[in-house]
Amino acid sequence: MTFDEAVAAIAGAGSFADLVAACAPLTDAGPGVAGGQAGHAYRILVKVVHPDVAPAGRSPAATAAFARLGTLWRERDGRLLTTKRATYRVGGPVATGDIAELRAVDGDAALLKLPRSPGDNDLLRAEAAALTTLAADGDPKFRAYAPRLLESFTHEDAGRARRTANVIARQRGFVSLAEVHAGYPGGLDPRDVAWMWRRLFTGLGWAHRAGLVHGAVLPEHVLVHPDEHGLVLVDWCYSVPAGATVPALVARHRAAYPPEVTAKQPATAATDIFMATGLMLRLIRNPPDALRRFARGCRYDKPRMRPQDAWHLLGELDELLDDLYGPRRFRPFAMPA
Repeated sequence: MTFDEAVAAIAGAGSFADLVAACAPLTDAGPGVAGGQAGHAYRILVKVVHPDVAPAGRSPAATAAFARLGTLWRERDGRLLTTKRATYRVGGPVATGDIAELRAVDGDAALLKLPRSPGDNDLLRAEAAALTTLAADGDPKFRAYAPRLLESFTHEDAGRARRTANVIARQRGFVSLAEVHAGYPGGLDPRDVAWMWRRLFTGLGWAHRAGLVHGAVLPEHVLVHPDEHGLVLVDWCYSVPAGATVPALVARHRAAYPPEVTAKQPATAATDIFMATGLMLRLIRNPPDALRRFARGCRYDKPRMRPQDAWHLLGELDELLDDLYGPRRFRPFAMPA
């Protein structure tokens, strides 16, 4: 089997079984590979597409193929889940969140989000409602700030427990701000945080104009794309219409919430602004005094004393950054190896 044949077969396979069948004629193992020797087929493919042995100039293709091969291998025993809209091949767990587990669906195409307890079904329904509301917004330039909901349905397991499940499109190439903080424990240059801060205010302003409060602007719930400087707000399970109370909080992040959340008082745009500002400030190494003053003005205990409009606040932030660092220009950002 040649490198190009292996890369093409991996890219075109929807499951590991499909890959084995496609590769059997190309290997010296014969039809026995397709007859069940999955491990043998996997070892052959690893030797062919491993980035360390890729042909000259083909390292990016090898890296992508090797990663996809690993995903197909991990999900080789995945089960099929059929709903009214689609049939999904459910693979292994990808992550464990505060209330739910996320499993890969159809390779890396999407995530199945299922609460560990049926008692949290209301939070999954809240997420589905919020993402549906945001999807109805007509301006495509803001659509990328939230993940796309593919389907929401009720799943009944073997024990007859009924849980709300959400299928959400996968965000490729993104890392959470929790990972960014772990990668840069000493903090980031303020200029590297500036684009994240601006995009976070933009995404929140879009949600607020749609009448929503995210309710949990925390490191694990904000994803950034290091290369493209993109940002996505995820985990809308805690979101509420403006004026409602946030239904739950993430206990380990209790100190990051404003007083109105812990006191079960109405949440507003100011709630998200409080949390977003604190999150951004904690990422910065030695924040300039001007940024500290800006942040203090966004984090008063009383919501009515804070800014109420994220988009208007973005304009103020831009003026401050311009005074500190001059005109905006693209600043490359990368995670540590």
